[in-house]
Amino acid sequence: MEKTILVDHLIKNFEVTVKKPGLTGAFSTLFSPQKKAVRALKDISFSVGKGELVGFIGPNGAGKTTTLKVLSGLLYPTSGLTQVLGFDPWERKPEFLKKISLVMGQKNQLWWDLPAIETFELNRAIYEIPKKVYKESLEELVNLLEVAKLLNIQVRRLSLGQRMRLELVAALLHQPEILFLDEPTIGLDLVAQEKIRNFIYDYNRKHSATILLTSHNMNDLINLARRVIVIDSGRIIFDGILDELIARFAKEKIIKLTLSKEINDKKLEEIGKVRKIQFPEVELRVPRSTAAVAASELLQNFPIEDLTIEEESIEDIIRKVFRGESKKSLRK
Repeated sequence: MEKTILVDHLIKNFEVTVKKPGLTGAFSTLFSPQKKAVRALKDISFSVGKGELVGFIGPNGAGKTTTLKVLSGLLYPTSGLTQVLGFDPWERKPEFLKKISLVMGQKNQLWWDLPAIETFELNRAIYEIPKKVYKESLEELVNLLEVAKLLNIQVRRLSLGQRMRLELVAALLHQPEILFLDEPTIGLDLVAQEKIRNFIYDYNRKHSATILLTSHNMNDLINLARRVIVIDSGRIIFDGILDELIARFAKEKIIKLTLSKEINDKKLEEIGKVRKIQFPEVELRVPRSTAAVAASELLQNFPIEDLTIEEESIEDIIRKVFRGESKKSLRK
């Protein structure tokens, strides 16, 4: 598969001022600042093939946004090789910028006091999009994202979900081959999230666009990304198929019980971790390796009408990844 994104031993350090406590410390920091290096990316390597849609996930502060900014040329790397479509991103060549787009859920490119259509016209000029191509691209994006009625409304008067859909239009008018999406559904309601996800999926399939997606929304990952890269504290700790991540980290099973009469809760805790108890329903978490034994013991010693053994949900597993609980398990 042709590699459109190549990252090899990438390191990114930031120099920050050490702030000292108290009034004296504030004056000392002002007149004699001390600097220290913060290692944001610690020798990471990965590649992404043409047309791949990859989830780039991890807890807050893991290095996700820093990586996207390096790949889009907004940050200069401390060391290492980074190529996107054969270009060195930090050179910011016009022919490179015309082939990529960065969409950040918490940043706006639309002019706040103007209708979105004005920004679109400006982008047409900046990216030197032929009028015929611009018209066709705009019509396609407007229809896919259902924003025809929003084009001439002042941006500040739109909801967050409406603005986010228009941000995508602005970012994709030049039909980029590479799309970096940083939390594209953050803060959106469920309906808006679903529309954004459907659009990303359709755009990826129709244009064979390479997409690197960061998100804390489990549904984004489950519905869009087959492959995930997990980064934590500036290091990549997993790169593979989402199902493999789930299989590796799903260390427990859930036993659901329906009781025929109430029992002593403490006896259940001797078998597993009580996740929920609301008579007659009970849920226990037990190690995968002992699930069958636990189920047998429950059936023999408790008044049970029904029992089922289930896997942990994908949402729970990825939520643990975001909380950083998976580091040791993933590095094994």
